[in-house]
Formats: sequence, structure tokens, C-alpha cells
Amino acid sequence: MVRLNLERSPHEDALPLEKYISQIVSMPIGGFDFEIRKKSVDARRNRVKLVYTVDVFLHSGDEAKIASQCGGTVVESEEEYTFPKASGTPKKRPIIAGFGPAGIFVALCLARSGMRPIVLERGKAVEERKIDVDEFFSGGKLNENSNIQYGEGGAGAFSDGKLNTLVKDKSFRGQYVLNELVKAGAPKETLYIAKPHIGTDLLRGVVSNIRKEIISLGGEIRFGSSLVDIRTEGDRLASVITSDGEIEADTLFLATGQSARNIAEMLYSHGAELERKPFSVGFRIEHPQRSIDISQYGDGDHLRFLPPAEYKLFTHCKNGRTVYSFCMCPGGHVVAAASENERLVTNGMSYHARDGRNANSAILCEILPEDLGDGIFAGYDYRERLERAAFEMGGGDFTAPAMTVGDYLGKGKGKADIIPTYPRGVKYCDISKLFSSEINDSFREALVAFGKKIKGFDSSGAIMTAVESRTSSPIRIKRFDDRQSNVKGVYPLGEGAGYAGGIISAAIDGVRSAEEYVLNV
Repeated sequence: MVRLNLERSPHEDALPLEKYISQIVSMPIGGFDFEIRKKSVDARRNRVKLVYTVDVFLHSGDEAKIASQCGGTVVESEEEYTFPKASGTPKKRPIIAGFGPAGIFVALCLARSGMRPIVLERGKAVEERKIDVDEFFSGGKLNENSNIQYGEGGAGAFSDGKLNTLVKDKSFRGQYVLNELVKAGAPKETLYIAKPHIGTDLLRGVVSNIRKEIISLGGEIRFGSSLVDIRTEGDRLASVITSDGEIEADTLFLATGQSARNIAEMLYSHGAELERKPFSVGFRIEHPQRSIDISQYGDGDHLRFLPPAEYKLFTHCKNGRTVYSFCMCPGGHVVAAASENERLVTNGMSYHARDGRNANSAILCEILPEDLGDGIFAGYDYRERLERAAFEMGGGDFTAPAMTVGDYLGKGKGKADIIPTYPRGVKYCDISKLFSSEINDSFREALVAFGKKIKGFDSSGAIMTAVESRTSSPIRIKRFDDRQSNVKGVYPLGEGAGYAGGIISAAIDGVRSAEEYVLNV
């Protein structure tokens, strides 16, 4: 095949790509097939363009000659990932606790290997979960077992559905995960967009379809069933105790997510080795999406041909701390992400179209050891204190505390440029009281620095909504080369165990742990 790197203006991109390729390779339409490998937006040097990598499969002709004529290269077909065949059949069915990205892909891989896994999920199926989330957004009571944190799909099911990852994966597991998502209903463009996302509306259907396949292959999903405890014999797992009873088991894949402090404490009580790890806290910031588009792409008619603009920002502050943006949601919404009563948490969410009026992102400051008390769970304690303070500051009914950037930076009385999207309403107050003076100094320095990178980022009318506290786990459950804890038979994985930071990285972690298991049954 011939691989081409192509550039098109936003206006040209509205025209059929096949016709453009026909002109490049000097062959009529029908004389070749093509596959888009990558598509990205390049807005550098004040000239916006769409950049493609395309593989062209000629029906006839000299590939080397055509590649030379059009500046392409001849490449062999790329390697694909294949999940290994099981080396045996387990005597006892493997148990998976948690049905977020890590748990889903462990379950899928094991089900396809004939292992008939049992999945424990304290929350509900995604269809029922959405009803509970919508009711909470509308002012109803919080269901502590069915919310943005807990339930089928994990926290990622109510997010932007970002599918990019920083994981270096030469084995193509990441591509395998993307392929499976597309098979389950994600848009095909997921496979080649430079920064793919599904969107919460489509992701829920994808998750549901994967669940149905797992069940068709003999897997079992027990919704409303919580992991309560484990029983060990020596240093090895002997059984799993659930809210519905005890299950004899010698294998437990622990994919319970970063909000399940009780699971970390339970393991610790059984001698599992845990360690504290870095984490960050902050707030959600909202701007008009159009202002971000203009800052990133420039103003003009070409904007209507381009996707909503994104950004990724970080700065090292004078006091040594790092502040950065996280989980930027173009055209998205700030959402109520609490999973416990009297504790307020925000997050970001986008639909596939990303057509909301506002852009939002978490702005986070790293938490240092000196910010915390003693003990392995000091990070959890810190988060809980922050979330309770935010709940009280908002008035005690899940109204979120908010502040304009102008007020926060002391520019005078700030007037909001936008309507906040947080669904349960905001209360304007001094959110700086949530953080230490050093953390506030870091945020203020960062906002000004970010305003120099993206015009208007530190505008007085932008809105800050607190508190963002569930971006990563404050602990890591140690595991060894066999991917098991020192409590043998327990496989810690995903975000909650401290080994992932997003949908794809968590899914890859699940695939790798499933590999290790099936090769050593």
C-alpha cells in the first residue's frame, strides 16, 4: 500500500476525500481503495489546516512508482494485536469487582477465552444509571450506589469520553481497545482522529453492547452487588464476600475505581501493600466555546468547518508547584459528580457533537506531602475534607460554590460572561477559602500564565466552579511482575489501584492483567 500525508484547508475538507486522493495518485475513482489512518487539525503559524495520513490500496499499477510521483511511501501492512490463547481452564470462575473500563476489558477478554467471569458492580446497568443521574441533576436525591462515580461504565461513562492516552504501547493493545469500541458502536472516526472521543451519549450504548457480548459468552454481570471483604488462607485469596453472600474464588480482579476508599482499606486490613501517590485538586473553569475557537483557530468563516477547539495547558509556578488543565470538554457541561451525601464533587462531560455553548476544563494543582497528614489514607482524608467544605460553602444542597476569575484575581467586581452549566445551580462566593494560601498563589499565577497562551483565558467573566477532586487516586495498591498483589490471587488494576489515568489506559491495564491470567491458569 502507499501511505500519503495530505493537507487540506477547512473549506477543502468539506469536499470528498476520495476525489482529492484520485488527483494526487493520478488514478480514476474506483481504481483504488483507501483508509484514513490519522486526521488532525494543525493551527500553528496562523494557518489552519487539516492533516491526514491515508493508506491507499491500488487495484493495479506500480506502488513504488506512484509513491515516488506523489511523495508517498510504500509500507507493509501494520501488525495487529491478538489476545493470547488460554493455557488452561480455571477450576474456579474468576471474579471481577468493578465494571468501568478496566473491569469491562478484563471481563471481555476472559469471556472470549471461555473463562465465564463473574462481575460484581455495586451500581446499576448504564440505562438505569442514567435515570438516577438525571434525577440527581434535576434536584433529586443522590443515590450513593448509582451516580457519576458508580455503575456500569465507571466515571468515564459520564465524561467527555476521551480516548487518547499517554501510555507507550508497542504491542498495539491501545488500537485493539479502540477496535473493540468501534465494533460495539463507537463512530469509525474513533480509529483515526488524533484526539478521539466518543461522548457520553454514544459511550453508554457502546458499554451496553459490550456487556451483552460478555453475557452471551457465559459471563455474568451482577449489578447491585458490592465487594464487601475477602477471606484468605495464608497469603492467598480463598473467597470473596459480597453483599449477596460468599463466593469461593482464587482470583479477584480489583477494578473498583478511585472513589472506593472502602476497598483499599479492606485490602490493607488483610496485609496488602499500599503506598501514597501524587494527586491533584482544583476547580472547573468555563469560557464561551467560541472564544476558545477564535483563540486557537483565529476568527473567520473557516470556523464552521472545524471541530470545537481544545487546549492543554500547564505551568511550573514560582513556589515549585505545577498547575495544569485536565479533561478539557469542548462544548461540554460541568456536572455534579458526588458519590456520597454531604460531599460535593465536580467533573466535566461532553456529548459526541460537543455543541454546547461553553468550554470547560479542570484546573488542577498538585498536592504535596506537606499538605497532608500522616498515614497511608491521608490523601483520601484531604479530599474528603475539601469536598465537605465545598458542600457546606454551596449551601448544603449540592449547589456548587463558584466565583468569577475577575473576583479570584482581585480585578474588581467580576461579572460572569456566561451561564454556568453545573446542573444543580451555583452560589457565588469566595472559593479561595477552600485552598491554602500557597495553592491559591499557584492557581492565580497559572491563570495569568494561561491567559498569555490562550487569549481571554484569565478574563474577568470566566467562571470557576469547585471542587474538582477525583482526577486520580491518592493511593497505589502495589503489584508485582505477575500483576498480583502480595495477597496472591488479587489483581489490582485501573485508576482506583493507581495504574491508569483515563478510559484507554485503564482498558489497556485490564487487557494486560487478563493476558497474565490466561497464560498462567
